[in-house]
Amino acid sequence: MTGPAPTPAPGPAGLLEHRPALRPEILLSAPLLDGPATVHLVKDPLSGASFEIGPKEFFLVSRLDGSRSLAEIGTEYGHAFGRRLGEGNWQQLLAVLGTRRLLVGGPPPPAPAPPGRPLQGTVLRGTLRLVADADATTARLHRALRPLLHPVVLGPLLLGCLAMEAVLAASFGELAGSFGWLLRHPAALAAVATLMWLSTALHEFAHGVAARHVGGTVGEIGLRWRLPAAIMYCTVDNYRFLERRRHQVAVASAGAFANLLFLLPFFGWWALLPGGDPTRRVLAALLLAGSVQALVNLIPLPPLDGYTMLGHGLRVTRLAPASSGYLRLRMRDRAAAAAYPPRARRLYLGYGIGSAVLVLLLAAGLTGALWYAVTT
Repeated sequence: MTGPAPTPAPGPAGLLEHRPALRPEILLSAPLLDGPATVHLVKDPLSGASFEIGPKEFFLVSRLDGSRSLAEIGTEYGHAFGRRLGEGNWQQLLAVLGTRRLLVGGPPPPAPAPPGRPLQGTVLRGTLRLVADADATTARLHRALRPLLHPVVLGPLLLGCLAMEAVLAASFGELAGSFGWLLRHPAALAAVATLMWLSTALHEFAHGVAARHVGGTVGEIGLRWRLPAAIMYCTVDNYRFLERRRHQVAVASAGAFANLLFLLPFFGWWALLPGGDPTRRVLAALLLAGSVQALVNLIPLPPLDGYTMLGHGLRVTRLAPASSGYLRLRMRDRAAAAAYPPRARRLYLGYGIGSAVLVLLLAAGLTGALWYAVTT
C-alpha cells in the first residue's frame, strides 16, 4: 500500500485525483442482513470504535487502498450502481472517514483506553480480570495445542464425541436415574458440580484458542459472578471480521465441542465399570449433566452459542430482535412487511416460528426429564 497523496488542489479535478487509503489495520466485515437492510461493520481495532455502513458506502471504502484515484473508484461505482458521484459526495465520505481517523496520513488514532481496575462490581455481582494480556496468554495456549487442532486429529475426536452421545442416548434411563440419585447425595453432587465448573472454564478457553487459530483475537479473560454462581469468561474480539464464515462458526462452536471432549475420559471410565457400582452412578450423572450442558449450548436461541453459530452461518446480525420486529410489523402492516427483501421475509418468518416451537418443545422436554429423574 502506498503512502498518502499530497493534499489535493482545490476543485473537482484535484479532489478526484486524490488517492486516499484506509489505515491497513481497519477491519471490514462481510455483508450482514440487519432487518430489511444489508450492512457492513467497520472497526478500528486500535481504538475499539466500530460503526455500520451500507453496501454502497462499503463499495467505496473497501477500494480506498491508495492505488486508485477517486475518479477511478467513481467510474467503477457508476458501472455498479448506475450513477456517478459528485464532489460533494466524496467530500462528505472523506470527512466522515477523516473524523473517525481511519485514513492513512490523517490524524493519528486515539490511544486505546487503559484497562480499568481488574476488579469491578460488588461482592454480590461483578467481574475479575485474571490476566493482563489475554491475547498473549491465549496465543501461548494456542501454540501448545496447535498440533491437536489439525483436521486429522479433530475429525476422529468429533466422531468419538458423536459415538459417545449415541451410547448415552441409548442409556438415558440409567443416566436419568443416576441423576435423580445424585440430587439426594450432597457429597457426590458437589464433586459433579466442581467438574461441571471446570468444563465451563474449558468451554470459554476453547472459544479463545479457536479464535486465535483462525485469526481472531482475545480481549479479556476473567471471572464473572452473580452469587451464588461464578463462571469464567473469555471475550473474543474481531472474529465477526473473519473472511470465511466457517471460521466464525468454528469459533462459536468450539465451546460445546470442548465440553464433549471433557466428557470422553469419564465416558470410558463409566463404560468399564459394572452396573450397580456407586462410582458408575456418579459418572452417569456427570455424563448426563455434561451432555446437556454441551447440547443445550448448540440450541439456536439467544444467548446460546447455537444462536451465534446460526447468525454467522446465515450472515445476519440481531437475528432474534429483527425476527421479532418483522413479525410484529407483519401483524400490524402487511404492506410494510412486504417491503422487506424476499430473503429477509423468509428468514425472519422461519426463525420466528421455529424459535417459538423450539421453546415449547424444550419446556415440555425439560418438564418430562425432571419428572422422570425425580420419580425414578
